[in-house]
Order: sequence, then structure tokens, then C-alpha cells
Amino acid sequence: MQSVNLIESFSDFKEIKNIDKATLMSIIDDVFRSMIIKKYGTDKNFDIIVNPDKGDVEMYKNRAIVDDEFAEDSFEYDVNKHISLTEARKIDDSFDIGEEVTEPVDMEEFGRRSVLSLRQNLVQKVLELEKNEIYNKYKERVGEVITAEVYQVWKKEIMMVDDEGNELILPRTEQIPTDFFKKGDTVKAVVLKVDMKNATPVILLSRTSPVFLERLFETEVPEIADGLITIKKIVREPGERAKVAVESYDERIDPVGACVGMKGSRIHGIVRELKNENIDVINFTSNAQLLIQRALSPAKITNITLDDTTMRAQVYLKPDQISLAIGKGGFNIKLAGKLTGYELDVYRETEEEEVIDEEDVDLEEFSDEIEAAVIEELKSIGCDTAKDVLKLTQEELVRRTKIDEETIKALRAVLASEFDAEQE
Repeated sequence: MQSVNLIESFSDFKEIKNIDKATLMSIIDDVFRSMIIKKYGTDKNFDIIVNPDKGDVEMYKNRAIVDDEFAEDSFEYDVNKHISLTEARKIDDSFDIGEEVTEPVDMEEFGRRSVLSLRQNLVQKVLELEKNEIYNKYKERVGEVITAEVYQVWKKEIMMVDDEGNELILPRTEQIPTDFFKKGDTVKAVVLKVDMKNATPVILLSRTSPVFLERLFETEVPEIADGLITIKKIVREPGERAKVAVESYDERIDPVGACVGMKGSRIHGIVRELKNENIDVINFTSNAQLLIQRALSPAKITNITLDDTTMRAQVYLKPDQISLAIGKGGFNIKLAGKLTGYELDVYRETEEEEVIDEEDVDLEEFSDEIEAAVIEELKSIGCDTAKDVLKLTQEELVRRTKIDEETIKALRAVLASEFDAEQE
């Protein structure tokens, strides 16, 4: 081939990613045939030989030899398909009618504009195919943990590259709050989803997805990878706490012990990867009460009342267990609710022989200052007196009732002032 530009374009494709040689040759063949059809009207009598290793393409035109009279007088004669016997014997005097003459086609015949157009089409088709290959490759890897290198850090996301130089995106919303990465860092994440935007694959990663934690367990715990232990459900508050319900199909295997490992050897690696996220591993059970009890660990529960219609559970605990059940930042009770599927309401368990506080005041006494609907709402969660309300935090009252935060704050002030006045 005489076109330097064309040879350079092939050179660009020699180390192309994700495309095998046969597919590349097929693309080149299609592009050249389109150019031939545009110029000659057909490609039936043309042969194209692609050699991407050398960076060239050979084109040959095959023409049938006809007698001179047919060439001069027949309307069916086509200079692109036929050649007269006289002209054929100028090439080789041994030719005869009915045989074919094969001649090389020079790129110069197509003109500079056609060659430039061909090169652009070639580049575009290869890039499109490469993007489709990347999309299909990562579509199959959704849910798989990969390791990539941080290439660029932006405010809302991080761009990373894999071993083949493909670009991957880790959004800020999919990063653990304490994550901090800089260019060149190696990061583990799970492939969350793959989209096609403007004909370009967008590969999104996540470190906050429960699937990421599940894959880490599969890596660290051979029994999970082998199917002897199953992860029934995972709930997370990324960077803070996670709860993992596991079940063993082999009675000889303790699923919790296997996941934690000797002296925590297995789970420590996972905790470090998740920036010291606390991980509670519990035995799964179909018994809802027992599952709630395990999910609220380390708190010791006195009694549980379930309402399967509304999927609410009333959990009674001794006063010193309340804070353990709720946990720091409320994460323990929040995750326990997600894990079990029940909305958990915590109540203080009172001793039967407990002496009634004579200084306490029934809520009805405040009917002049507090609306009747608000009093009824408080009574619906077991708060009949002023001290019952004041024993609960403002956050807990907001969560367990339909009363807004400002109203809760105001009524607590009213109730508290009653006892302040008595002390004075």
C-alpha cells in the first residue's frame, strides 16, 4: 500500500485492547469493501487480503477475459468486471477468453478524500467495538471484587484504571466515609453496575455495598466459598457497623466461629479493609424472636412481643441494657431492624415490686398545656406519666411517635419544668 496514513492507523491497532486479531481483520475487510462498493458499485469481483501485523492491506480486482467484439459492441461490457482479450494479452500473452485477470488495486485510484474517510471509519469502528467489548466484559463481572489503581481524584468521584488501562469510577457516595485515596493507591472495590452513556461504557465501583462485604467474606472464609456456610443477609452502615447473618449446612461447623477465625484472624483482615468497621456475625434462625435477640447483641433482652401484621416488635430490656441495644449513634438497633425485617421499639422493663413514684405526674394533668392528640400518642408507646416521657431521649421519642421534633422538645421542657418547680 502507498498510503502512509493508512499504515500508521494499523500500527495504532497492533496493541489494541480486548479485540482479537480475527475480529480486527473482519472490521478492516468490511471498511475496505464499503469503500470499493462506493467507487465501483460492487465488491463481488474484488479480493482483500488483510495483514495487520505488517500494517498493510492488499486489494485485487478480478476481471473476466472477453473477446474484443464483445468489449467494443456489447452493452453488458463493464470495464470493472471485463477485459478484452487484446488488453489481457498485454499483461500475459498466454491468456485466453473465459479466464480471469487478477490485478492489484492501488489506493491512489480512490483519491485522498476517500482514503481519509476510510481511515476515520476504521478508527471509529475499532473504537466502538473496543467499547462494546469492555462493556460486555464488565457486565459479566458485576458483583465481583476487583483491584485497580487510583488515576485521578475529584471532589465527587475517583477515576481508577485496571491492569488493561480501562477507566473505572468510584463515586464518593460509594466510598466509606473514612476512605482517603491519592493517585497511585491500589484500591479494592466491587463492580456495582455498568452503563452505556454516549456509546461509552461507564463502570461504577462500590465499597459501601453489602455485596462488597459478602465477597470479602468469601475470600477470607473457605467454608463460604465452598458452600458449607451461607450468608443469609448483610446490612451495613459503611465505616461504622455491619451485621452478617450466617447459616451452616454442616452440623459439625460453627458458622460464626468459622467466619471470625482463630483469635479473629479471618475477620480482622475484613475489618481493616473496611476502615475498622465493626462486624457482628450472628447465627441465622427462622425464629423471629430468637433472631431479634441475637441481632441486638450484646444487649440482654428480657422479653419480646411481636406484631407480624405491622412487622413491629416491642423489646423489653433492663435499664442498664438500653444503651447497649441502641448502640453508638443508634446503629445497633437500626441495623438489627434491617436484618430482622421488624421495626424495633425499645421499652424499659420495670420490676413488679417497684414502688410507685409519688412525685410523678400523670400526663392528663398537663392537658391545658399539651394537646390531647399528643398525650394519646405518648400513651400509645407506654408513656403515661411525665417521668415516663423524660426517661426517653428526644431522638427515641421522635422515632417511636408521629410527633415532630419541635413539639417533642417543647413538651419535654413543659414536663421538666414541673419537677424543677417542685424542687424549688
